[in-house]
Amino acid sequence: MTRTQPSTDSARSSSRVPGFDVPRSDIPRFDVSRDFSGGPMSAHPTLRRNPARPARIAAPALAIGLLAALALPLQAATPIDEVRPLDPRGRLEIDNLKGSIDVRAWDRPEVRITGNLGDGVEKLEISGDRSSLSVKVKYPNRGSGLGFFTVSDRTEPTELVLMVPLRADLDIDSVSARIKVVGVAPSELSINTVSGDVDVAGAPDEIEVDAVSGDLKLVVNSRNADAETVSGEIDLQGRLTDEVSVETVSGDAHVRVLESSLRRYSGASVSGDLSLRTGLAGNGRIKMETVSGDVDLYLPRDLSANVHGESFSGSLRAPGATIDRPRHGPGASFEHRYGNGDGDVSIETFSGDANLHLD
Repeated sequence: MTRTQPSTDSARSSSRVPGFDVPRSDIPRFDVSRDFSGGPMSAHPTLRRNPARPARIAAPALAIGLLAALALPLQAATPIDEVRPLDPRGRLEIDNLKGSIDVRAWDRPEVRITGNLGDGVEKLEISGDRSSLSVKVKYPNRGSGLGFFTVSDRTEPTELVLMVPLRADLDIDSVSARIKVVGVAPSELSINTVSGDVDVAGAPDEIEVDAVSGDLKLVVNSRNADAETVSGEIDLQGRLTDEVSVETVSGDAHVRVLESSLRRYSGASVSGDLSLRTGLAGNGRIKMETVSGDVDLYLPRDLSANVHGESFSGSLRAPGATIDRPRHGPGASFEHRYGNGDGDVSIETFSGDANLHLD
């Protein structure tokens, strides 16, 4: 059984972050000259107007009525309970501007959507078929051509809880919603957000997460992983076997590879710190670079790679390596071969410290 949300003709802008606004609600007007049963105040024995003090009755009644009217739009939320078929290897797109998106896996060839639709939201729009399904929370469209979004404070967040097939591919978009994904194992998992935090625990073959200020906590067993933020933190760990890429501007990025070895790693930051703990596959490559952030690389003692390190004004450390410094001016660098030199490792920073640890 499904519940259909009210339809609307307004459509979202085709831009990535569309313009939003919420129409004003009419505030109910109370006639303070009459009581709530419709009778005149002058006929009520306890509310008969006293000419000597007229404001003591009318003003409080008006204030109470207005406060009650203003509070009414914030109290309503529409329960959600929808079920749609989706192939075990189908694709699901989820879009919710604010609130929360909670995705969990199950073994049924269908998607169940529960939660609460926030007051002021147009509707929950569900479209597509069993091979590709879309679930979107639709907000009233401002109609602005600028591509900016503005959501009224009177529009409440929407909470979405979705049970999805274990192997279905997922594409999740949000602005400020908290995103949590647990137990899934799709071929592809893609998440885009602005300020919402992201928490993933699963086994996607490939995972890609982009955020601006949201923090990313990713515990995954994946072949490829790509995580990017501007000011948010990245915490990535799990059995990662092929390629990992992390990028930040001011946020720190910490990667820990468990029970496996990477073939490729690329880490970049401006002022954030980078740390990586991993094994290196044969002929593997690691590149870590920052402007002012520190770099810490942890590799096993039986490392087989050529390692290059460089810093302009920061310090460099690497076991067994000779640090070269120019006779005049700043700067330091080293080149050192460990084992047979099968792999290639580079750690570079302008003003931060760069350290290679073997353990």
